[in-house]
Amino acid sequence: MTDFNNAARSWDSNNIHAQRSEAIAKNLLARIEIKPEMKALEFGAGTGILSFMLADRFSSITMMDAASEMVAVMQEKVEASPSKNLHTVLFDLTKQRYDVADFDCVFTQMALHHVADTQDILNRFFKLLGKGGYLVVADLFAEDGSFHGAGFDGHNGFDAVELEEMMKKAGFQNVQTETCFTMQKMTPEGMKDFPIFLMIARN
Repeated sequence: MTDFNNAARSWDSNNIHAQRSEAIAKNLLARIEIKPEMKALEFGAGTGILSFMLADRFSSITMMDAASEMVAVMQEKVEASPSKNLHTVLFDLTKQRYDVADFDCVFTQMALHHVADTQDILNRFFKLLGKGGYLVVADLFAEDGSFHGAGFDGHNGFDAVELEEMMKKAGFQNVQTETCFTMQKMTPEGMKDFPIFLMIARN
């Protein structure tokens, strides 16, 4: 499993992370009508690459992560940025209840497959959103385990139909899914393609 604290300082130097976020941001903006007053939360924000790309579209974005070094890097980037609407928070939503505000959009990229209890976190997302709010999830389609390799204790991607049903069980409606990006990654069997979906639902 990735040690996100140790990976934080070099995370932004990997161009694939920015390329992936650009594709997700483009697809998100094409499918959601974002109004200037809307507030967003990014779950598992890492170094905040995606949130920085969307900063001028929301009135505020809360960038949440459970890895202290990721949050430290985010905070440094916020302090060096002209954006005044980005806020960092060190918080583990899988273990604690977050009762700060009703958000208009919760988005997350490549974080859901690290969460053991998928249904529980979807339930928590639902409670964070105001009526009509959007949940946006970008993550791996089901794969053979070679993306992370041996020893990974998370999910090897998701079956889109099964995940859509879990979202509906949490209370979400109008779930839509599309492929938004394909990552290439070296595996023991050589270079492989890993398609990533973008799933959008409404509260």
